[in-house]
Amino acid sequence: MGNSAADYTAKYPYIINVNESGLYQTARLSPWSIRYYGLCMMKGSYKVRLYFAELQFSDDKTFNSLGKRIFDVSIQDNQVLKDFNIANEAKGVGKGIYRDFDNVYVSGGTLEIHLYWSGKGTTAIPYTGACGPLICGIAVTPNYDVGSTGSAGLSSSAITGIAVASGVLIVLIILVLWLRGFLGGKEVVDPELRGLDLQTGHFTLRQIKAATGNFDSMNKIGEGGFGPVYKGTLSDGTIIAVKQLSSRSKQGNREFLNEIGMISTLQHANLVKLYGCCVEGNQLLLVYEYLENNCLARALFGRDDQQIKLDWTTRKKICLGIARGLSYLHEESRLKIVHRDIKAANVLLDEELNAKISDFGLAKLNEEENTHISTRIAGTIGYMAPEYAMRGHLTNKADVYSFGVVALEIVNGKSNTNCISKEESLYLLDWAHVSQEQGNVLELVDPRLGSCYSKEDAMRMINLALLCTNPTPTLRPPMSSVVSMIEGKSAIQAPIIKCTATNPDPTSRAFERLANDSQTSVSTFSEDNHQVPGSTSIEGPWIDSSAAYFTSKDEILSPSSETTLLPDF
Repeated sequence: MGNSAADYTAKYPYIINVNESGLYQTARLSPWSIRYYGLCMMKGSYKVRLYFAELQFSDDKTFNSLGKRIFDVSIQDNQVLKDFNIANEAKGVGKGIYRDFDNVYVSGGTLEIHLYWSGKGTTAIPYTGACGPLICGIAVTPNYDVGSTGSAGLSSSAITGIAVASGVLIVLIILVLWLRGFLGGKEVVDPELRGLDLQTGHFTLRQIKAATGNFDSMNKIGEGGFGPVYKGTLSDGTIIAVKQLSSRSKQGNREFLNEIGMISTLQHANLVKLYGCCVEGNQLLLVYEYLENNCLARALFGRDDQQIKLDWTTRKKICLGIARGLSYLHEESRLKIVHRDIKAANVLLDEELNAKISDFGLAKLNEEENTHISTRIAGTIGYMAPEYAMRGHLTNKADVYSFGVVALEIVNGKSNTNCISKEESLYLLDWAHVSQEQGNVLELVDPRLGSCYSKEDAMRMINLALLCTNPTPTLRPPMSSVVSMIEGKSAIQAPIIKCTATNPDPTSRAFERLANDSQTSVSTFSEDNHQVPGSTSIEGPWIDSSAAYFTSKDEILSPSSETTLLPDF
C-alpha cells in the first residue's frame, strides 16, 4: 500500500522470554490482507492455533515505536479476532503469543483463515505499507482420531489390484467429463451466474488464454482490487485488455455483473468500451478495448519510467474529457448513473492521450424521482464527497466532488492521497483552499510545466476544482456546466472559505509553517509521489483530511493499490 518495494516477510533480531523462539523470529505480513487455505481436508472438527509476535515496531521511544498494527482475523468466514493488536496482547514487541480456536468445523474440504486490515492503526509509520496483518505461524490439529494410514495387513497383490482398479476408474471419470464438455468442451458456469442473460459479447476461455499467452505475467499491465489486468491480442489482431475477477469473492461477482450491466448500455467517446465477457469454470473475465497509455495516475505520479510528460494543453484536454464523460453519465444517457469511484487510477488514456472513464463496478443508477440514494459506502478515500463518506447520501454531486479532486491533481501533478505535511495532516485539497484564500493559487501549478502554460487557464481550472469540491453539494455545478466552464463558454466563481484571523484553522497554520521553511512554495511541496496501485480500481485505503475512516470486511486486492477500492459493507 503506497510502497511497491515493501517486504512481505518480517524478521526480528532477538526474542524476549519466548519458547520456540525460532518460530517467532520470522513472519508474513501484508498491507491489506492475507489468506491461508487448507485444502483436501477431511470433514470434521479442528483446533486452529495462530502464532503472533510484533517484529516491525520497537518499544524504545524511537520513531519505530510509533507504529501501531490493528487487524481482524476470520476463520471459515467467522470473525474470531476483532481489532487485534499484537504488541498490546503480548505486553510488548518481540514477544511471542498464540491464540487457540477450538471446534473449527470443515465440511467442504477447505479450511480458510483470513487476516485483514481493519482500517485502524498507522498506515505509514514507521514504514509505508506496514499497517496490515502479520502472522508467525499456523497449526491445525484434528479433534478426531485420524486412524491408521499404513498399508499393514495388505498383500502386495491386493495393493496392485487396488492401484490398477483406481487407475481404470480415473480414466473412466476423465472420459465421462470430456464427453460431457467439462474438460474444454461445454462452458461450466459459476452457480451464482448461471441462467443470467449477459447482454454483451461472449468470449471463450480458450480465446482469452490464447490472446494473453495463458495469462502470462509479461502481459500483465495492472492490478486492481478484484484481480489483475492483462494485455492480449485476438486472432483478428484486435488488441484487448482483460480484467480477471476473483471467483472466490462474492463482491467480485457483484462488481462483475454491475460493470456489465452498466457499461454495456453506454456508448461515449470518453467512456472505456466493453467488448464482452467470459464466464467459464471459475473464471470471470471482462474484455475491454486496450488503451496504450494506461491510467492517468501512472502518467502523473507513477514511477519516473512510467510518467508521461503532459503539457498544459493535454492536461486541459484530459479534464475536459473526464467532464464530458461524467456529463453523459449524469444527464445525457438513457440510464442516469453515478460512478462513485472517479479518481486518477480510473481514468485511462488512449494513444492520443484522450481520457476515458473506466471501472463501473461500483456505479449506481440515479433514478430521477429520487433526490438522492441512501447507500452503503463504497469508493476510494481521498476522492469521496463529505456527505457521501459520512452519511451515505449519494447524488451525482458526489462525482462532481471527485472530479474536482482529480482536476486539482492534473493541475498540480501530485496525488491528493499523499500527505504534504504529515505532522499537520495537510493534503493537496487543503493546500488549494489555503492558496486561494492567500491569493497565490498559481503556486499549485505543477513545477514540471515551468512557464509553459496559460496563467489565466490555470486559475480558471483551479477555481473550477474548488467550486466542484465545495463542502455543500447544492453549490457544486452540474457536469454540463463544468464542461461549459472548461471550454470557456461560461464564467467560474469559486467560493472562498476563510478562516478568522484570531483563530486560524490547523490547515492554514501548517501551510504557513511549510511556506516559511522553504525558499519557494513550489519546492516546499516537491515530496516524491507514488503511483496509486493498479490501473483498475485497487487502489489502497489512503487517508484524506476531508473524508472519514472506514473498515471493510472483504479483501481489497491489492493495493495502489494500488489497488484503493472499498467494497460495500
